[in-house]
Amino acid sequence: MKLPKEFENRMKELLGKEYSAFLESYEHRPYQALRVNTCKLAPEEFQRISPFELRPVPWAPGGFYYGEADRPGKHPWHEAGLYYIQEPSAMAVGALAGAAPGERILDLCAAPGGKTTQLAAAMKGQGLLVSNEIHPARAKILSSNVERMGITNAVVTNETPECLAEHFPGFFDRIVVDAPCSGEGMFRKDEQAVTQWSPENVKMCAERQQSILEHAAEMLCPGGVLVYSTCTFAPEEDEGSMAAFLLRHPEFAVKKVEACESFAPGRPEWAAEVLADVQKEEDRGKGQGRTVEEAAMQIRDTFRLWPHLLEGEGHYLAVLEKSGSRAEQNEEERAGKKAERGRTAGNRFGKDRMAQREKEAIQLYQEFARETLAGQPEGIPVLFGDQLFLLPCELNLAGLKVLRAGLHLGMVKKNRFEPSHALALALRAEDALRVFSYPADSGEIRAYLRGEELQPSGKQGEIQKGQKEERAGKAQKGWALVLVDGYPLGWGKLAGGMLKNHYPKGLRLSW
Repeated sequence: MKLPKEFENRMKELLGKEYSAFLESYEHRPYQALRVNTCKLAPEEFQRISPFELRPVPWAPGGFYYGEADRPGKHPWHEAGLYYIQEPSAMAVGALAGAAPGERILDLCAAPGGKTTQLAAAMKGQGLLVSNEIHPARAKILSSNVERMGITNAVVTNETPECLAEHFPGFFDRIVVDAPCSGEGMFRKDEQAVTQWSPENVKMCAERQQSILEHAAEMLCPGGVLVYSTCTFAPEEDEGSMAAFLLRHPEFAVKKVEACESFAPGRPEWAAEVLADVQKEEDRGKGQGRTVEEAAMQIRDTFRLWPHLLEGEGHYLAVLEKSGSRAEQNEEERAGKKAERGRTAGNRFGKDRMAQREKEAIQLYQEFARETLAGQPEGIPVLFGDQLFLLPCELNLAGLKVLRAGLHLGMVKKNRFEPSHALALALRAEDALRVFSYPADSGEIRAYLRGEELQPSGKQGEIQKGQKEERAGKAQKGWALVLVDGYPLGWGKLAGGMLKNHYPKGLRLSW
């Protein structure tokens, strides 16, 4: 492939003897990988049943390279959210982020959703995950992927970092900033990134990254973890951005974490020019940072993923920890003054001040659940227009652009409740009273994904064992989960011996 000449000159100067091997890596096709959705099944089980040629991604538990002839994006399991197709190096961010159940986590630049879905899997449905994307079109893609993967504890927002920082000061335990960058590490798989590259764009990205990091720092609680990553090689955006941030924020330090042996250390010498410029500002009294030498020393504990050293594209990654202890803040302080004002003013997201319309919607959902479900997700129900959502915890969202306020349960239509596709994908087969299961290679699954009605036989449809028929309703009437190889794919509605198709029209497939 033809690379920008100025880019080649930059990389040759940076890499020296390594440059030839780096350049040769562009002769290899990009590596393809998927990551198993551990919210739905274990990686070992996926390996056992998978029709794909799989090899583990060394740095990402549940990540697998797949064969050149494989087409996992065309398999029904993809629509059921059993896995997420993701560039292998990108999996390193979520793997080293250290997300845990019960935490409050922010994915600040989250689209299209690879890192968000990886964080959600580590959280196991417990805690709060706020997934934000500033660009509206990309935010919709993010929301769609959150839905497909069956994530129940994510709130998807379409906001600026500045707006979120005003709303959530000191609120999050962990923040991931996969920063917008010049995309040099993606040249092998993205020709548009090649044509759009310029030194001016590198500089612009570096400036924007500093602004994003400043707002991220405001939202992190004492003792919290900040994960910074890019998919570029540019020192200005990698070591430079980190060094500049560390100089301005002595309360942060690079956290030493164990990583794959094929990851290379950060290069403090590449940040020298940026460090010098920032230090000049510090000397003029614009900040109270650490010394250049102290910042440079910490850069050694950041990571570079090089395409000539591993099977993946180019990435940079740093894990930082904020000084202090989470115990220093009580819940009221962590919720922030703005959130407190929302509660004391009669926050509509609280349990005690529900509007009558919201109560009626919840009652309709509960009637649906009694007739259809054996088990249901936990959370706080909230109504947006005619759409009912389940928040993972009490949360003030007033004034924010929210695409998905937790799990979308469904909508109220003419005094009845219609379940959402998101609810179907968030359930397990055993959570539904009526299910119809078909093999992935069956004609019924292909017909269902095309939006066609099905005529189920008694062998495929069943009332779940241990459930009384009177609770499930008449066997030939009501909502039912359609399963592919035992995993929920969407809703159908039994009537007159037919299973009416409720697979979303916008998702229907032609293959």
